[in-house]
Amino acid sequence: MDVRGKSALVTGGASGLGAATAIRLARAGANVVLADLDEEKGRALAETGAGAGATGAGAGGTGTTGTGTTGAGAGAADADAPALGTLTFARTDVTDEDSVRSAVEAAVKRGPLSVLVNCAGIAVAEKVCGKKGPHDLAHFSKVIQVNVIGTFNTIRLAAEAMINNQPDEEGERGERGERGVIINTASVAAFEGQIGQAAYSASKGGVVSMTLPIARELARYGVRVATIAPGIFDTPMLASLPEEARISLGKQVPFPSRLGQPEEYAALAYHIVENSVLNGETIRLDGAIRMTPK
Repeated sequence: MDVRGKSALVTGGASGLGAATAIRLARAGANVVLADLDEEKGRALAETGAGAGATGAGAGGTGTTGTGTTGAGAGAADADAPALGTLTFARTDVTDEDSVRSAVEAAVKRGPLSVLVNCAGIAVAEKVCGKKGPHDLAHFSKVIQVNVIGTFNTIRLAAEAMINNQPDEEGERGERGERGVIINTASVAAFEGQIGQAAYSASKGGVVSMTLPIARELARYGVRVATIAPGIFDTPMLASLPEEARISLGKQVPFPSRLGQPEEYAALAYHIVENSVLNGETIRLDGAIRMTPK
């Protein structure tokens, strides 16, 4: 899919994986809405524009609905690059229908909503039976609410807008044109959850499991659905750790033996957008790591 002149919605777009992906899409010519809780970071990124460097990481959060600012990009790589798109911030709670509808409407105003990237998510580390007693049920419910229901909420409302798009031109092989691409974020914890990750693993397993049935349903409209399952990435959750601990985590990855970078996630997300055969699949992005029990 060619994103030039089209709009994209990136949840968790104020920082990390979401920010890197938003910048990558905007540099390709998309008008991107950053849907996130963090108003300070979201507005700062929108004001900086698509020429910003994407550093740090993390899947964004939830919040209350609101409006944002726009920021055209600066500092294109070369004269032959496509015109930069825009970055606009919309304070968004992915678990709230009205909030997500507002973000979708903000995107539609900037062009046909053709790309959704779900990066918003939260994690807790808590044992089923720990020293303080059983796992807090409210904590478990919150993770499911944000990571699974929040992801589904944005999918259903963005898909509603996408199926009304005019399809791209038919491909050389005669396949029907595309109307949209939806990319979700799971985790290797969906497959090899560690002790203390019951809630997080369950939520990411839910994201993986709904990828194929939604892809099958939306295929008739020319909307593709795929999921990325990252390994150990340089996120805000890891940013608080001592450097020694971060290096140790990176060494657990067979190759390259380091933390993944947000730009590497963004590169895969953009390839999914470009490659029309990628559909209904969950792709591990993990340097061949297989998580140990703890």
